[in-house]
Amino acid sequence: MSARPPARRARRLNRPGRALLLRELRRRRGTLARIALWSLAESVPALLSGLLISAALDRFLARDVTAGVAALTLLLVAAAAGAVATYRVLPMLAAIVEPVRDAFVTAVVEGAIATSVRSAARPDAARVAQLTEQVHTVRNILFALLRSARQVVFTSLAALIGLALIAPLAALVTGALMGVSLTLFALLLRRLVGRQRAVLLAEEEVARRGGEVFGGLRDAIACAAEDRAAGEVGHAVQAEAAVTRELARTTVLRSPLVFLGGQLPLVVLLAAAPWLLRGGHLTVAELVGAATYLTVRIEPALRGLFGTMGAWGIELVVTLDRLGEGFAEPDPLPEETTSEPSRYDLRIRDLTFAHGPHAAAIFRSLDLTVPEGEHIAVVGPSGIGKSTLANLLIGLLSPQHGSVHLGGADIQGGARDLRRVLALIPQEAYVFAGTLRDNLTYLAPDATDRDVARAAQAVGLGHVIEHLGGLGARVGAGGADLSAGEKQLIALTRVHLSPARIVILDEATSSLDPTAEARAETAFAERGGTLIVIAHRISSARRAGRIMLLDGHGVVVGGHEELLSASALYADLVGHWEEAPRGTPQPDRV
Repeated sequence: MSARPPARRARRLNRPGRALLLRELRRRRGTLARIALWSLAESVPALLSGLLISAALDRFLARDVTAGVAALTLLLVAAAAGAVATYRVLPMLAAIVEPVRDAFVTAVVEGAIATSVRSAARPDAARVAQLTEQVHTVRNILFALLRSARQVVFTSLAALIGLALIAPLAALVTGALMGVSLTLFALLLRRLVGRQRAVLLAEEEVARRGGEVFGGLRDAIACAAEDRAAGEVGHAVQAEAAVTRELARTTVLRSPLVFLGGQLPLVVLLAAAPWLLRGGHLTVAELVGAATYLTVRIEPALRGLFGTMGAWGIELVVTLDRLGEGFAEPDPLPEETTSEPSRYDLRIRDLTFAHGPHAAAIFRSLDLTVPEGEHIAVVGPSGIGKSTLANLLIGLLSPQHGSVHLGGADIQGGARDLRRVLALIPQEAYVFAGTLRDNLTYLAPDATDRDVARAAQAVGLGHVIEHLGGLGARVGAGGADLSAGEKQLIALTRVHLSPARIVILDEATSSLDPTAEARAETAFAERGGTLIVIAHRISSARRAGRIMLLDGHGVVVGGHEELLSASALYADLVGHWEEAPRGTPQPDRV
């Protein structure tokens, strides 16, 4: 027999959706163990039901009403204990399901972004459907499976144990028939997975076709192509209906398996009842108890298991695989780039960039080296390309030609692990809902309160923390209750705490007064690493070791005095700032 082609085998083994789910579940092994323990407690009524009913019937037949009622009362107590266990399990299920949903949302968003970055084609609207529908499906199905499937499994095992205590022979026959039924169902699952996947793909095709038709409806009407457009959608709908019917026909096969494993044991027990009673193998009470296990516990449990796994389980597997196809592929790193570089120099080589194929180039054949540890300011008229340069340095934009290297690795290629040492703080500072501590330690989760206080004091956030009531004070999403300057100080302190070695301030201090701005920039300059300031005040340029002037034709680099004598544009920018009246908004977009 020939071996399966390696590529095909790799596709079968590479299941990123399933791998992500298993990884998230492994991270919560403790919670799963507690759920299992409470599920054991929850299955106690299933274990005792037949035994206590048999005991109660024996007592009633012996005219011992008190003992019979006591047995039934004990059964009610066991049911109440099981209800308490069910109540305790529900919050634990939420503690598993919600983080799993968040992990899938993150993975799908990262995949959509990576796909958009790699491709110049129009973004696929189906990705939005995956995020809003399929991730929600994973969350709901996982919750339902954890809630129902565990009950079914534990209930079936408890009922089999109880049946074995009353009627070992009946338990042996029941176990054998259940084993055959479960084996056949496992074989059926593979076919169900294929049918369910076909349904999911057909639904996506209907959504895609419908979106295209409705998006171009005016063009279709203008070209008198309404019938053709409707026909394309109709074909997709008919294809979906066909595969849905195939899935329904396959699903019907579950019913004979439920009969085989759940109902046939009862038929066998009742058929053998006269022989069992005459031979003294069972009493009447034990026969009733055994029948209770089969009718009240095992048959419904088996039906529930087949229904759950044959519907929710199949849909979960297919949805996981489909979502996994949209996850971002890991960036393969060359062997030599996996180690930590000794230096983090930034090198720009022959860089050319324009915002479109027909737009004028903002940078053309730019060459520049920024050694690690340098403090450099970028100045130039408004709209000259200062923020564009920052986005190129950080890797958010890709040049049409040339490269940006960090520590010897191309940030557009194999330097993904180096991204953690890059930090860009834009003018619009982001603050998320949570405590001040959460906001400040987001990039440095191991930072202590002493570390936070030291960074806040250096940047100038200390008085804001005191005013808000300490690190435990909560802020709303977007920092609605904070001023623009306070939000900028929070963002600056967050990066000051981070492991970033190259920090780019893209007008990140524009809402601070000159004194506060000088304090923040000095804190970063003394922190170590490289500091690149997109300056909006000439004072920021004077504090830098070197100044990079963008003049629309190229880049001029030098010191303050050097540029004053060498560049009329730079002299005009300086004069524009120094001549601004005091107390008025500064119009110096340099």
